[in-house]
Amino acid sequence: MNRTLSLFVIGLVFGGGLGFAIAAGNGVTFDGHDHADPSAHGGAMDHAAMGHGSDHEMMHDTPIDLPAANAPTVAMELTDDPMAGHNLHIITSNFAYAPQQASLAHTPGEGHAHVYINGEKLGRVYGPWLHIASLPKGEVTVEVTLNSNDHRPLSVNGTAISASTTLTVN
Repeated sequence: MNRTLSLFVIGLVFGGGLGFAIAAGNGVTFDGHDHADPSAHGGAMDHAAMGHGSDHEMMHDTPIDLPAANAPTVAMELTDDPMAGHNLHIITSNFAYAPQQASLAHTPGEGHAHVYINGEKLGRVYGPWLHIASLPKGEVTVEVTLNSNDHRPLSVNGTAISASTTLTVN
């Protein structure tokens, strides 16, 4: 039994190392990509095939206006990361992140956040922390919005539930 375990461990070490060497030799990287970016999927993303109608993009722009009582709130703190970049802390109340419900029907009180840098969407966030590796030089505005599971922005009395800060990056 002891020999079997030893051989298993040796196989894992050499097999894993060989796999990484082959991957590196063929230019394979382990970087993630934005699933919302069509260029990451061969340049085409057929929303109709995903069960979305032709007005799918317009739906993303139509806010869900919530009553003020018990509406979610959002605040943010942006701090320098000790190594590089910035750490964004998204502070919410009356709101639960629901990654398992992404792109499904709206459920009151849950969803995800969108992060924007100078008005350009950085991506979705399904938790309270995000590391931002780099920001452009100069004056930069970072904005966080709360969104429903089906990606519609949340609002109260027509005002988006959002938080933003502006900083100067040298």
